[in-house]
Amino acid sequence: MNKFTELAALPPSLLQAVDALGYTEMTEIQAGALPLMLNSQDILAQAKTGSGKTAAFGLALLAKLQSEQGRLQSLVLCPTRELADQVSKEIRALARFIPNVKVLSLCGGIPLRPQLASLAHEPHIVVGTPGRIQELIDKEALKLDALQSVILDEADRMMDMGFLDAVKAILKKTPNTRSTWLFSATYPEEIRAISKQFQKTPTEITVAVKHDDSVIHQQFYQVEPNDKPEAVIALLMEHQPESCLIFCNTKIDAKGLTDVLWKRGISAIELHGDLEQRDRDETLVQFANGSSRVLVATDVAARGLDIKALPMVIAYELPSDADIHVHRVGRTGRAGETGLALSLVSSREMGRTAKIEDIIGTPITWTRLPSRGNSLSMPAPAMKTLVIDAGRQDKLRPGDVLGALTGVGGLKADQIGKIDVFATRAYVAVQSSFIDGVMQKLRAGKIKGRNFRVRKL
Repeated sequence: MNKFTELAALPPSLLQAVDALGYTEMTEIQAGALPLMLNSQDILAQAKTGSGKTAAFGLALLAKLQSEQGRLQSLVLCPTRELADQVSKEIRALARFIPNVKVLSLCGGIPLRPQLASLAHEPHIVVGTPGRIQELIDKEALKLDALQSVILDEADRMMDMGFLDAVKAILKKTPNTRSTWLFSATYPEEIRAISKQFQKTPTEITVAVKHDDSVIHQQFYQVEPNDKPEAVIALLMEHQPESCLIFCNTKIDAKGLTDVLWKRGISAIELHGDLEQRDRDETLVQFANGSSRVLVATDVAARGLDIKALPMVIAYELPSDADIHVHRVGRTGRAGETGLALSLVSSREMGRTAKIEDIIGTPITWTRLPSRGNSLSMPAPAMKTLVIDAGRQDKLRPGDVLGALTGVGGLKADQIGKIDVFATRAYVAVQSSFIDGVMQKLRAGKIKGRNFRVRKL
């Protein structure tokens, strides 16, 4: 029996969507938070990444939505554009059987003018980053007077990224009658202050952060800073992961480690705050579609990554906050797969291990680094990425790209990987051995009856 049917406040259209998405059992955060949100109660919820919180607040805000009224009724604030896009997609999937629901993603890093045009007709739901949302409110383009609910998603990351003042300014302009649902992995002082100032007697919900040792295997290695690049290479050579996410505490370390890996013939890509939005998009596309096996990222940049299968994560150094370590570990071992979480710890980081032991409930397992033979190497990624300079604005859909690749491109379906269509560009993963031939055929032929520029990423 589907547990969601026990929630009387969920209308048939949402139950139909839940069934279509294959959701039957509620996660711990959904069971704890959803009934309260459906009852318009404020909540302060702590849950790890991948806990099902997006579906929880998505169902709650859609259950209250009056789609016949063309007014903004729910606002979701996220720390990054990647997370905002991911949240928007999930809300749209849940709203698939509700007619005429308009969900807008409004984030910085892209031109303001198209967003202003899209607000000429009010959306029902807006998902966005605090800076851009504040800018649109100040221009009086975003009207908040009909707002029913405000959601702060990954609120601690918004604080880390300097959005405290923007979040406060936005909340001050929302109606006092709104519900405020706050989701945060950790509860720093700023989060407590926001809750106290803007929430009405919130119910606190905490989901256990301990990871299942049978699903995620953690290993710790004592390695001094200068030896860490070689240690990373040794671990990659030993385990040969299909994909691996390496966490660094700083942008400098992320850049430096990526350079070292490239020099050793490992196709690593980097993700950090210094990248332009287009470069961030393309980095995430390549990692998600298998065109690159290793992603080196800072914690803030890695929030909101929509990577379903990730067999291995490496912590280049321990974070000062043990809860962040838990979130790093939680990136692997998902969707029924097992995962490996490896942490490199220097002498000066040893003081951080006690708190981790408290959280996981067992002593840390220290392990010897594997020896690395000179003959070992990591195979090149099986896929490479083609970029088509056309996207949603050109009415290009994933099906159009697939049709061109199997038609004029001459590929079989199993030689084609993930297809991502953005506003002005489309990306498709193709088996490496076919990439050059397909690119030439697409350049000579047409996609959806038109000629577009096609290149390798």
